[in-house]
Amino acid sequence: MREFGNFGPLIGAIDEGTSNVKFLIFAANTSEVLTYHQLTLKRFSPQQGWVEQDALEILSAVLECIEVTIDNLRKLDIDPADLVGIGLTNQRETTIVWNSLTGEPLYSAIVWLDVRTSKIVDDLIKSKGTQSIFAVTQTSGLPLSTYFSSVKLKWLLENVTAIKDAVTNGNCMAGTVDSWLIWNLTGGCRGGVHVTDVTNASRTQLMCLRNLQWDKGLLRFFNIPLEILPKIKSSSEVYGYISTGSLLGTPIAGCLGDQQAALIGQNCMNFGQVKCTYGTGCFLLYNTGQSIVHSQNGLLTTVAYKLGPDTPAIYALEGSVAVAGDTLQWLQTSMGILNDVSDSEYLADQVADNEEGSICFVPAFNGLYSPHWRKDARGVMCGISSTTRNEHIIRAALEAVCQQTQAVAAAMASDCAPLRKLLADGGMSQNSALMQMQADTLGIPVIRPLMMESTALGAAIVAGRALRVWPPITPSPPSDTFLPVISSEEREIRRKRWEEALDRCMGWTNEDREKDDKIDHTSTVIPPGLFFLGTALLVILADKLKKLP
Repeated sequence: MREFGNFGPLIGAIDEGTSNVKFLIFAANTSEVLTYHQLTLKRFSPQQGWVEQDALEILSAVLECIEVTIDNLRKLDIDPADLVGIGLTNQRETTIVWNSLTGEPLYSAIVWLDVRTSKIVDDLIKSKGTQSIFAVTQTSGLPLSTYFSSVKLKWLLENVTAIKDAVTNGNCMAGTVDSWLIWNLTGGCRGGVHVTDVTNASRTQLMCLRNLQWDKGLLRFFNIPLEILPKIKSSSEVYGYISTGSLLGTPIAGCLGDQQAALIGQNCMNFGQVKCTYGTGCFLLYNTGQSIVHSQNGLLTTVAYKLGPDTPAIYALEGSVAVAGDTLQWLQTSMGILNDVSDSEYLADQVADNEEGSICFVPAFNGLYSPHWRKDARGVMCGISSTTRNEHIIRAALEAVCQQTQAVAAAMASDCAPLRKLLADGGMSQNSALMQMQADTLGIPVIRPLMMESTALGAAIVAGRALRVWPPITPSPPSDTFLPVISSEEREIRRKRWEEALDRCMGWTNEDREKDDKIDHTSTVIPPGLFFLGTALLVILADKLKKLP
């Protein structure tokens, strides 16, 4: 029996998100975070609606985070040899294609938020017919949307010459971020393992939910060659061993998409348990056990986890909100309304929901996801008056997250059962004003763990279980509870006001209309982007003028 130091066996967790990368080290016996390192990731937008990242930057950030964290461990007088394995969790749907001989990416990583595939989606809907599209949703659990990897990969195969050549030459590999990282960490073009797990595979729209394999019908539908895809594995098993650096020879033993990792990190292991992660976007997962539940209300059916090759898959219903924390980032970097995102809690508390100057803000920058699935929606602010201040806009941005979450929760109630409580995590959940607003909007308790790294914890748990060093039951961590404090009448008033604003954000883009040369331009409206920017600038200007002597 191997002997360990004071903290017992350790498990590392790579947490690769849309905005940053972390590497954390947990004590398996207590779930305590001993040390970590974090780096920010850049995003690029070469054209409107395009969102890309540098695949090599992602890999470099992961490697640097590992080395710095291991160095931190030594400074704490903890032996790195106590680290027995690592798990990985990652942003889902983001798609990378690379050359298997050189290891070089053949294009930028196309991020899940990217909407360049809108025309592909429209063309498939027009050409394939209702029955075929229904079969895609029933098989994969996902509707046709720009969100998923299937159409991103189709775009890459059709538009990037280097990728076409690599496919022809038999040296093309494709996958989500987990596949890219595992392949590189286990040797890359010198024997790297090309795998993915069932949770990430379920977000490609190319896997059959029932048999957990790439589906020939789906591959034909999207015209994707099977040979470029990774092998699908469970979420908890040894995939390979790290081939370089301080963790040379360490097994990679767990892999989960970030939202599924948070579900496990929040200990939502039973039917009916629900968590919501507030990050770049906002994602609710409802554990449906071994049942595949097809939503009738705009939700996604996905794999929650599979804890080993010989264990059954557990499924979930998911509601995905495209823009959450990104709204505050936009207010800071694009509009200058916030000096720092962390200021939003204080500033939002300076105004009340029903006071003069309050507004509704629908941040549908690139359309709406669950439960609406409207790619023609765009952001609007409603109710702006001469008394509207920056604080009102900030509070409205937080309410937008809460109201979109409420719409998803209502859909979950219709498909399964009403939520009795909501477990919250993610960077944005640190905002207590947001958590209180969420409890008020839902009318149920919102519980936020004091240990905020639920996503990384989930990756560590599945790796630790594969290596038999993690306890069979992970105790729930200490938490804060936010209880609703408004009446049901006030809750309904706010919901109806939000839905009126929501109606006004629909139909802002219409590609067929834009291509029609016979448009009567005297009757068209100001482009939504200019209108949105102009109204926000007027608010800022009015706020500045008020402060003049």
